[in-house]
Amino acid sequence: MGFEKEALDLVLVPSGLLIMFVYHLFLLYRYLHQPHTTVMGFENHDKRAWVKGILQSDRKDIGTSLGVISANISAATFLSSISLTLSSLIGAWIGNSSSDFFQSKLIFGDTRATTISIKYISLLVCFLLAFTCFVQSTRNFVHANYLISTPDSSGSLSTSIERAVIRGSNFWSVGLRALYFAIDLLLWFFGPLPMFVGSVSMVLMLHFLDSNSEPLNQHQQFVRKLEKMVEDTELEVALTISGHHH
Repeated sequence: MGFEKEALDLVLVPSGLLIMFVYHLFLLYRYLHQPHTTVMGFENHDKRAWVKGILQSDRKDIGTSLGVISANISAATFLSSISLTLSSLIGAWIGNSSSDFFQSKLIFGDTRATTISIKYISLLVCFLLAFTCFVQSTRNFVHANYLISTPDSSGSLSTSIERAVIRGSNFWSVGLRALYFAIDLLLWFFGPLPMFVGSVSMVLMLHFLDSNSEPLNQHQQFVRKLEKMVEDTELEVALTISGHHH
């Protein structure tokens, strides 16, 4: 029976992780080559338009954009704190050898001490990766905050602001993916079967949440209309001035 349990872990756990990895590689390919088919690409398209709109708006409305960035910073800081706290708890649990709940006979799978240690270390790595990504997300959003509040945040700074906002969003997404993997590994503590079922269920759920079938918002058309209105206004003013001179 012990051999059967060990064999179950050796088959189902790598299969579940492989399903998760293959899905995220497929998602990365779509994000790089067909970003409009992913929710992340759809959101980044809107964020680029948001940056351009903020830079073209009146400077007295800069507080609104700083409030949006501050909300993202608060969310990333909160999740980084949660990830660090969970990492500390797992580290303390690893050092506490008196806990044998996950070695009980109720768990249908490999319950040897070595396997339990691998489970803890894998979960710890996921939470530490999530913490690192959320910290980097906060750093990029803070940098975007500084750039947006710069007195002359136009021209060359526009690209830097857009890059900082997009990088902050990408680190946020990677941090969330690390938490998804952590949830999957957490199910492994209850046996390889719940872990495998959780992997398949999570991939199906993420495929539904990550796919986008809506057309991209036509922000560029609005920007062109705004630029045309400005050009028409400048032309009318120029004609009026020249008429007064004549």
